[in-house]
Amino acid sequence: MNAEHRELLAPIYQFLKCETPDQWIEEATKPEHLSTLLIDHANCELKAAQSAALLIRRYGISKASGPTLLSWLKPYEDFVYRGQALTVKGSRKNALTGEILPKNDAPETKELIDKMVRLIKEELHHFEQVLEIMESRDIGYQQLTAARYAKGLMSHVRTYEPAAAIDKLIIGAFIEARSCERFAKLSPYLDEELEKFYVSLLRSEARHYQDYLKLAGALSDSQEALDERVKFFAGVEASLISTPDPQFRFHSGVPEKAA
Repeated sequence: MNAEHRELLAPIYQFLKCETPDQWIEEATKPEHLSTLLIDHANCELKAAQSAALLIRRYGISKASGPTLLSWLKPYEDFVYRGQALTVKGSRKNALTGEILPKNDAPETKELIDKMVRLIKEELHHFEQVLEIMESRDIGYQQLTAARYAKGLMSHVRTYEPAAAIDKLIIGAFIEARSCERFAKLSPYLDEELEKFYVSLLRSEARHYQDYLKLAGALSDSQEALDERVKFFAGVEASLISTPDPQFRFHSGVPEKAA
């Protein structure tokens, strides 16, 4: 890993409360888990795009812009949930067109939309890239049960605003940061193609986590209040990563049999 990547990762290691356990790496590099690793990675990219879309539908865009936003996700959701074909030869992200209008003139609303629209397009492009790798290896897409990770984080979201929005943004930051950390730790143990691909994702994933934190800060009453909430979720996230987990998934914890 070069100096640029080490520089990108340094604040992520400070942000996260623990590193990916070696037991997870050992499990992830087993040949029999390659299909699950890639399929769940693809799922994670789509879920990241969906989560960003939900945020701006709830907090950012005008009602009239909703159908345009949903149309961006529809081909990918049709593929994953309804088994319809998705052509991934060349990126589709330039086809994600249509006007997305804010529901008000507040600067933080525009910033939320700008950052999340860019994230949605990047995550969908990453989804396509994973599918292309799967196709080249004759790995077909199949349904997987969801990991406990995101659900475990979301179970702690507060039920009133703007606290709920702040919590969702903080959770988004942790998911993106963990993905980046996991790409970096796993990549040296993979074949050349996958190593190159995972390293290529580091830059965008590193920026995503920072974008989420900045948006959360814009909604928070104070930096102290934000720091306390980040600290709380850091503990929840670390527990999900470092405790026994019966499933193997991209964001799963310590393999139960290794615990």
